Amino acid sequence: METTRPSWRPPLIWRVAQVLARVVVALVARLRVSGDVPEALRRGPLILAANHISPFDPVVLAAACRSRGVAPRFMATGGLFRAPVLGAAMRHAGHLRVDRGTAAVGRALDDAAAAVSAGSVILVYPEGRIGLDPGIWPERGKTGTARLALACGAPVIPVAQWGSHEVVPYRAPEGLLRGLARAMWRRPVLRVHFGDPVDLADVAHATPGAARHATDRIIDAITDALVPLRPDEPELPRHVDPGRPTDTSRSHARRQPR
Repeated sequence: METTRPSWRPPLIWRVAQVLARVVVALVARLRVSGDVPEALRRGPLILAANHISPFDPVVLAAACRSRGVAPRFMATGGLFRAPVLGAAMRHAGHLRVDRGTAAVGRALDDAAAAVSAGSVILVYPEGRIGLDPGIWPERGKTGTARLALACGAPVIPVAQWGSHEVVPYRAPEGLLRGLARAMWRRPVLRVHFGDPVDLADVAHATPGAARHATDRIIDAITDALVPLRPDEPELPRHVDPGRPTDTSRSHARRQPR
């Protein structure tokens, strides 16, 4: 008997929010989206793995995904879910809570695995935080994304983005209004690229070091996709956010693209 693959249907509140995200982005910047998500994967199961460069990233990525017909469930920090209005909206929209630094953090991977198994598209930040690399290149990733992909067998598509750091500063809400006003005046270009699925077929799930190896491959794929988005900023970013700290302890050794 033929069975129908399970598919999570995004709630109305999330579909509306994605439309609003496109409006918000259009007010402060120019969005340029390249690459695509194969039509067969747009309703999941699928993992989108993106670099994290600004508090404005979720808005930009929601808008970019909308342009490609994808409604991903974001894995987001637990602090957002504790906000009175925003938290309720995120729960109703189907997003997934990650309580970093607590004993409950492991539950997030179980929740994500269940969501992927139910046919969802999940959007994750493999770095686990807004990156603090001095050049704003992807940092060494946490292994959660790779462990999720290896356990579920879901494809992973790298998503590279550039420009959102020019809209909202790292320490927002401090400096938020100033950043938005500057962006509305300068109209920076925000670039998002959906890359080709990461090949993890040769990574054996149960072998020691598999998750780290797969994580590095995912970060490499994001980095490869990011390079063409910033051709005139190959090392350091042109826009400098004075409130953004730097941390080289998690620098990722970038390999040369094949």
